[in-house]
Formats: sequence, structure tokens, C-alpha cells
Amino acid sequence: MKRLSVLGATGSIGHSVRKVLADAPELYQVEAVAGGRDAAALAETARALGARFAALSDPAGGAALKAALEGSGIASGAGPEAVMEAARRDADMVVSAIVGCAGLAPTVAAFAPGRRVALANKECLVAAGAFFMAEAARLGTEILPVDSEHNAIFQALASGPAKAVEKITLTASGGPFRQKSRDEIARAKPQDALKHPNWSMGAKITIDSATLMNKGLELIEAQHLFAVPAERLEAVVHPESVVHGLVSFIDGSVAAGLALPDMCVPIAHCLAWPDRVATSCRRLDLVALGRLTFEAPDEARFPALSLARSVLGQGGVCATILNAANEIAVAAFLEGRIGFYGITEIVEATLDRINGGPAPASVGEALEADQLARRTAAALLPKFAAKAS
Repeated sequence: MKRLSVLGATGSIGHSVRKVLADAPELYQVEAVAGGRDAAALAETARALGARFAALSDPAGGAALKAALEGSGIASGAGPEAVMEAARRDADMVVSAIVGCAGLAPTVAAFAPGRRVALANKECLVAAGAFFMAEAARLGTEILPVDSEHNAIFQALASGPAKAVEKITLTASGGPFRQKSRDEIARAKPQDALKHPNWSMGAKITIDSATLMNKGLELIEAQHLFAVPAERLEAVVHPESVVHGLVSFIDGSVAAGLALPDMCVPIAHCLAWPDRVATSCRRLDLVALGRLTFEAPDEARFPALSLARSVLGQGGVCATILNAANEIAVAAFLEGRIGFYGITEIVEATLDRINGGPAPASVGEALEADQLARRTAAALLPKFAAKAS
């Protein structure tokens, strides 16, 4: 039995981790769990998983968490340092699923010789990818990708040597507006954008899927995870979300990762790697499915993808700025303060306002750039709010 810690245990990834562990209770002993502000949900998760330590990022929730865990024997803490303690506790694997740049410092704190990090946090690679991967290598930590697309690529890469890879392709569902006109998309409200056709996810990533910014962020992630240059990375729209990623080799062969859209599949792969573990996930039935379709993304209707691709080619701190500005813009859209296309416009304006710079070389540098981009994007909001009204 191996020891596992779960950062972001009360989110959608955390819930999927619970499902996988329920299918294989002999696989892991849970050492620590960390959550955000919901003390009751974190306590319930800690009890259900038999965790030894629970950490809430919100310091104000410490008393409520302690009370909810009374009699369980589970130690607890609250505040950023408690989350860092959860990350550092002795474990064989840490699942990194804290949303946003808040997950960067705890994930890096989890690095240790021989440890594995199952990475479900995009911002670690988008905001500080070069530093993040170099630091993991320096400390002897193995990074295993949880995102369904990157996990599919990770598995497909086993089909041939890295030098034989010609191209890596990530697929996108196209989101809820795949067949909508630009005018229809421009009038979209948050409730429309949150209706993802295939996946059940948090609000922020669901909006990113609707703009296709999510696919742009994933291309940036792939560049760092797999050390592949920008020109050998592409995205295609695949509305069924069954083929998650493809690797094309120099001999003309293509290896692909297929599964029904269920995050338990890549999570199970990471938790058991390099073995396999049985799960109760639904099985793919190609005959029942009938067909798989693919199409080129329309970057005129979804300019966020084009913007992210330009950042992918530029390098430096641009990806950190892109990510932070996007978080501010998405939050403003969800609050009804800007229109749908205002998201991309604010991100682009923020990139124009900040004069680039080298890639972050530490957690501190990444967070400093992140905060600058957030302040800049927030200052631009009134202009785009007025434009949307």
C-alpha cells in the first residue's frame, strides 16, 4: 500500500480520485487532503478517505474544520502554511488539483526524490513551465499528467522513441458554441457557456472550454511536459471527446489515446503507473458510438486559441501573463460584467500593456508576474464592461 496526498480534494478531480480509490481500496493509504474554503466538505472527504491530515487554505475555517473532524483522529490545520504542510508530508504520490496559480507553490513544495506528482493543475506548467519541469528533474520528482489529453499523449508516446515523434495532436470538444455563429456567441450569457456537451467540470475550466482558451493552455502545457517545439503541436476539434490525443511518428504511424470522457480513466492510470488498476468506469463501445468526427478549429469565432498559440511561439513570461489575465477575465464574464468576447479582448490587451520578459525562474517570479498581470487586467475591466453594455 502506497501513501497518497490529494491537494484540491474537494473539487471535481478530488471527487474522481475518491471514485478510483473506492474501486481499489488496497492501492493507497491517504496521508493528507487539502481543500479551499468548505470545511464541512473537506472533513467529510478526509473521513471517507481515512486521511491522517486535512488542510484548509482559508485560515478562517480552521475552527470549523477541527470541530467537523472531532473524534476522527485526523489532524488538521488552516491557512497557506497548512496546505504547504499537506504537500510536504511523507507520501509516495501527490495529486495536484488545486485550481489556479494558488496550486503552484504547494505543488513545487511536494517535490522530493522518488516522489510522483499526478498533475491536474494547468497553471503550474502555463505560468512557470520551464522552471517547474527543471525543478522536478533536479529534485528527482516524476510528473505524471492527469489532464485527459496529456495523459493520452503520455500513453501514446510509449509507442516509439521521442526522436521519432513528428507531431502531437490534442483534441477539443468544441464546447457549447461549436456550431454557433459569431453573433450568437457574442450574445452568450454565462449560463449558456457553462453547458458543456461532454464534461462535468468547474466553472472556470468550462468557460475556458467554451472560448477554446483551454486548448491553447493545454498546448503550452504539452510543450513543457513533452519537450516538443511549438511547430509540432496542433489542436483539432473532436466533438465526441473519445480520442483525447494523438502522436504521429516519422514512419507515418499514429498512436492515439481513446476513452469515454471520464476523468477517472487518466487518474487511475496515474495512480497505478506503471501498472494498471481495474475501475468501474464505463467502457468504450465503438460500434454503439457509430462514428468519430474531426474538424479544424475556427479561430475567427474562437480567437482565444489563436492568441494562446501566438504566446506558445513567443515563450518568456507571456504565458504567465496570458493565464493570469484570463482568470480575471473569466471571473468578470461569470459575474456578468463583460461579454463573452471580452474575455479574449482583455487578455490580449493585458499582453499588449505588459512588455514581456524572460520566463519565470522561481515560484516567486511566477507569482510576481501573475499578480502584475492580474492588476493590469483588472484595471482594463471598466473599458470592456462599458463596451459590453
